[in-house]
Amino acid sequence: QVQLVESGGGLAQPGGSLRLSCVASGLSRSKKGMGWFRQAPGKEREFVAAVSWNDGHTKYSDSVRGRFTISRDKDENTVHLEMSSLRRDDTAVYYCGAALVMGAEMIPFYGMDYWGQGTQVTVSS
Repeated sequence: QVQLVESGGGLAQPGGSLRLSCVASGLSRSKKGMGWFRQAPGKEREFVAAVSWNDGHTKYSDSVRGRFTISRDKDENTVHLEMSSLRRDDTAVYYCGAALVMGAEMIPFYGMDYWGQGTQVTVSS
């Protein structure tokens, strides 16, 4: 049974930082990429960041590039999202995902094969 378990969400002030983590288990096939999407109230789920599992290549949405950093720990089967300079419009439920075929470059277009349950990030003063 595939499981993606997110942690690290919560409340942050504008300009603050948060770190999200996602542990993957139960994947019998090697994954090609992992990453994060987010969904704000009343909006569609949107791509945030992705990392190719083998070579660590990363891709970011324009809205987070330069503020967020994605990384992976192959030994721990974990992906992290370091979020800094947070803005109110970063408020959303953040979903971790794993892709079996697509690497970081294609994940924004094709999405993920498996998803976590989501973790809430709220940026407010």
